[in-house]
Amino acid sequence: MDLVLEAADRHLLTPYVYPAGWPEGEPCRQLLSLFVITNLGALALYLLFGTLSYYFIFDHELKKHPQFLENQVSREISYAVRSLPWISVPTVALFFAEVRGYSKLYDNIEDSPYGWSGVFLSMLSFLFFTDMGIYWIHRGLHHKLFYKRFHKPHHLWKIATPFASHAFHPVDGFMQSLPYHVYPFLFPLHKVTYLGLYIFVNVWTISIHDGDYRVPRLLRHVINGSAHHTDHHLYFDYNYGQYFTLWDKIGGSYKSPTSFEGKGPHDYLRKLREK
Repeated sequence: MDLVLEAADRHLLTPYVYPAGWPEGEPCRQLLSLFVITNLGALALYLLFGTLSYYFIFDHELKKHPQFLENQVSREISYAVRSLPWISVPTVALFFAEVRGYSKLYDNIEDSPYGWSGVFLSMLSFLFFTDMGIYWIHRGLHHKLFYKRFHKPHHLWKIATPFASHAFHPVDGFMQSLPYHVYPFLFPLHKVTYLGLYIFVNVWTISIHDGDYRVPRLLRHVINGSAHHTDHHLYFDYNYGQYFTLWDKIGGSYKSPTSFEGKGPHDYLRKLREK
């Protein structure tokens, strides 16, 4: 995140926003800047990719499903926009620790003992580490002690749209993002790679709520896509994973998507039309 902060300081904050006498490295200034940058960035990613997905990928026929709520899209957006600033508070604390040099993020490929292969391997390990972490956190949020208070609001959307992707209770949203932020404190990761992965995970979160159930046949039971996550919203106790089905299979919570078996939401609508 220090790359984003440095760019913001250089091109906007130092010459136009902050007083000339307020040093760029001063902690209070960094916290304030990170809070603004994090909120604007998260909102931009959510609205940009959510809107693109909603208009170009999401099948609007799903809005005719009986479990699609009245004014659902506006309610999803409203809930997400109200939650994001609260989610950003602990997130900014972790970004601040990164900026202050407490993480294992590095600037140059030469700083990695494994060079470009290390960058590639770190991308894979990031995906598998965060997939594992999110699985157990997500499953834990379904426990009766936490579900009603923190996770139930996200399950209000049975037939989700891309805008449901960030419509979480703030505690729920932060907890499920925690593995992304913990990773660079445990393992070396290139800073630009981390920014790219941060964008990727936000886009992926949108994609598993987009109602597009197409997955290459060979990967249907490997990749956790929109079909899998739709069944999670509909049937509650299945498919907690983020990217892969691995941990659901290990944890006994994997369910083959109903849409692959001719019993999904689109099939339900087709049968309604036939009647």
